[in-house]
Amino acid sequence: MDQLPTDTTTPAGKARARALAIPLQGTPGPANAITDVGGVLVGYSTIIKGEGRLSLGQGPVRTGVTAILPFGHDGVGVACAAGYHSFNGNGEMTGASWIEEAGSISLPILITNTHAVGPCHRGIIDWVARHKPDVADQWLLPVVAETWDGYLNDINGSHVTVDHAIAAIDNATSGHIEEGSVGGGTGMNCYAFKGGSGTASRVVDYGHRSYTVGVFLQANFGSRRELTIAGAPLGNELADDNPMEHYFSGGPTGAGSCIGIVATDAPLLPGQCKALARRVPLGLARTGTTGSHFSGDIFLAFSTANRDALNGRFPRGPATEHSYGHMDFIPWGRMDDFYAAVVQAAEEAVLNALVANSDMIGRDGNRTPALPHAKVVTALNARGVMADRQ
Repeated sequence: MDQLPTDTTTPAGKARARALAIPLQGTPGPANAITDVGGVLVGYSTIIKGEGRLSLGQGPVRTGVTAILPFGHDGVGVACAAGYHSFNGNGEMTGASWIEEAGSISLPILITNTHAVGPCHRGIIDWVARHKPDVADQWLLPVVAETWDGYLNDINGSHVTVDHAIAAIDNATSGHIEEGSVGGGTGMNCYAFKGGSGTASRVVDYGHRSYTVGVFLQANFGSRRELTIAGAPLGNELADDNPMEHYFSGGPTGAGSCIGIVATDAPLLPGQCKALARRVPLGLARTGTTGSHFSGDIFLAFSTANRDALNGRFPRGPATEHSYGHMDFIPWGRMDDFYAAVVQAAEEAVLNALVANSDMIGRDGNRTPALPHAKVVTALNARGVMADRQ
């Protein structure tokens, strides 16, 4: 088979949604990833070990940590405009109250499993204290978000440590990044198929120049019957291999949660970042979800423009005529193309998390199947979807 273009495969050679010729709207960036936004890095710590019956503290382990750095390693402590949105609050994103208050973030963002928020929070503080002691001398309110991986993982076993959190930050890179069962997404499931980490980007033309909008998702939501791809409801056709929902028979089959991070280099106010974050659920809805009560769906968006204009560091000396901050921003009336970019990239990020995956067996022999590529392509072709949306 001819080698696929780089934006259709992950660095490990796993297929992405575009490798299946799924028709998608919008123009992606070079890597079709959140890292297309200049300066943004993504890193992983992936923990896979053990098999068989659950033994608390011993495994099996299927979990990890994802790190997203808005300005890279050297830019930790530099503020960028940010806003967050809780679509459904059955989840956690630390630091959200300060984002609402100050409209900015300045530290790495970590995503992990529900019961590992504590060591990740501490890991950010330890990393900053080690590498940026002047930043750590003031107060730190890290952002750590989570989704639940207890179907496959020994989630109560304290397997994620401060060292894993630090390693995810240290490992963060630009360019093409891995997807599927990596980092915080290692043990996650989406539409009762193997889910996890997915990303995509869109280029927005804006008069004299272009901007990039990138989305990263930890996708762990949705019931099988809801799954929709390229506008085609496929859940019923793909219902035959569904051990996860059989395991939770009569229970919260659409549960699990989704964390979304949106990055852009367009100059935005904090309220405009929040508006981008509010659009992520529209992208998820394109893939079929109706938003389960037991799914914590929380989203954060940040802009790397206006670098450090919103810093909250302690002031030095009395205020002078120069003691003002200044920001450029896209006029509110010109935001629609950026909203569309978020929706399109979020939809594709879900599909990438599903496509770039394989079957996984975890604790107690619990199994999650991968999305069956051939069946998806056959079903979409049978509906004429490929031609309809191209």
